[in-house]
Amino acid sequence: GFSDIFGDVFGDIFGGRGGGGRRTARGADLRYDLSLTLEEAVTGKDVKIRIPTTVECHHCGGSGAKPGTSPKDCPTCHGMGQVRMQQGFFSIQQTCPECRGTGKVVEDACRHCRGVGRLKEEKTLSVKVPAGVDTGDRIRLAGEGEPSEHGGMAGDLYVQVVVEEHPIFKREDSHLFCEVPISVVTAALGGEIEVPTLNGKVVLKVPAGTQTGKLFRMRGKGVKPVRGGPVGDLLCRVIVEIPVNLTERQKELLREFEESVSAGGKHHSPQSSSWLDGVKHFFEKMGL
Repeated sequence: GFSDIFGDVFGDIFGGRGGGGRRTARGADLRYDLSLTLEEAVTGKDVKIRIPTTVECHHCGGSGAKPGTSPKDCPTCHGMGQVRMQQGFFSIQQTCPECRGTGKVVEDACRHCRGVGRLKEEKTLSVKVPAGVDTGDRIRLAGEGEPSEHGGMAGDLYVQVVVEEHPIFKREDSHLFCEVPISVVTAALGGEIEVPTLNGKVVLKVPAGTQTGKLFRMRGKGVKPVRGGPVGDLLCRVIVEIPVNLTERQKELLREFEESVSAGGKHHSPQSSSWLDGVKHFFEKMGL
């Protein structure tokens, strides 16, 4: 299992506490980037991950010494792991440079781990990804980080969520956005179109006279936040698609249509007429 989802990655990252004698350092924290699709991030998922790790050498029992032998007390610090240096009136205690604070030295190293006492391996972990996570969220697996070299606490593993780009939807917090192309005829006359959601299809009613860029909100069709709160909305922005590769007959029909619409003036094209009036007034003020 794991604990403290989205825990503080900086917590006790610099090792354990110790006073006097040798110090037992905490193992380092590790990070694993987990890539998820938008659907997986919204619904949650149980995943298996494989990560590199170090384990105690089973040949020497983690001592680093050749089987049948054992480490000796460091002759420099006499097994204390620290040495004291005198500088004038001051006495400074520091980590022993010979044994690096372990208090022990290996005279005959284990050939399997080369005196380190640990071997590199891979391990498989189960990660329960809760529903609603987003890019940047972290899941902390306590004790699954780098082991301590000298028997201290292991570090933690932080699984960093990265949500892949989706071909249809864009996510902002708990809301989803998508662009829906509609024909000129649908925009002018209105109609119904099918719109995809993460839970299936829904029908979007487009009113007559809809302009490109119009935003329609479908409540409750977004994402439920991982930290709680209401489900977000799906916001659909309609884009009026202009026909391309027209035949001569189609072009002729459009010209006829344009003439009939232009004859109606503001009645058919209120935005265009208002804009032209504004331009005319601007030029008049400029004396042009």
